[in-house]
Amino acid sequence: MAENEDIKAMTFEQALAALEQIVDDLERGDVPLDQSIRIYERGEALKDHCDRLLKAAEAKVEKIRLSREGKPLGVEPLDPE
Repeated sequence: MAENEDIKAMTFEQALAALEQIVDDLERGDVPLDQSIRIYERGEALKDHCDRLLKAAEAKVEKIRLSREGKPLGVEPLDPE
């Protein structure tokens, strides 16, 4: 969908703010039906984008490995697969 191509370039914070605005608009209830459908679909695209960004961030998170004495030994993936 070409109208949502801009979402791919958004940061997590930008996408979340846009999603929050859509929720506010829909909750207000004064948006015409056809526009409600369009912004709902955009909201779904924004939600998917946020999910992808969160999963990518989670994949980068590492936990520190400690020795028996409690000294740092290095890092490993948070959730090894």
